[in-house]
Amino acid sequence: MKPYGNQLNLKKIVSYESKKNSEKISKINIKLIHQIFDTINISLLVLIFTLFFLSFNSQRKWSRTYKNLSKTRAINSNLVDYISKIEEFYISELESLNIYRKTKPEDLIYLDKLPEKKESLFKKNLNSFIEGFSDSKYQSGY
Repeated sequence: MKPYGNQLNLKKIVSYESKKNSEKISKINIKLIHQIFDTINISLLVLIFTLFFLSFNSQRKWSRTYKNLSKTRAINSNLVDYISKIEEFYISELESLNIYRKTKPEDLIYLDKLPEKKESLFKKNLNSFIEGFSDSKYQSGY
């Protein structure tokens, strides 16, 4: 022991075997700590990738749902337009009922049926051909 001021410095004599044993224990402890950290890191990576794929799948499902909701909203707005047009039509029909009066048999006018003129097919085609020339339909040009 060497005195240094008021303190005494004690040197511990450590044998070679105890140094060797402590080195083995410290190497085993370090390997054990490294294995624990490696296991934790791998577990975290697996957890991160699992959550990533779950969130990606959820995002895909939400996108599909949003697309369907957008289509439904467009269809509903079209239906509202159609309903308003139908309501407008029926209201105008109801208003027109008051304008027209109901007819009675005395109000009807009966006409004799006019005889139909029978024209031959050849004469009809010839007339259309002549009209075509007079309308310049069959003239040649650029």
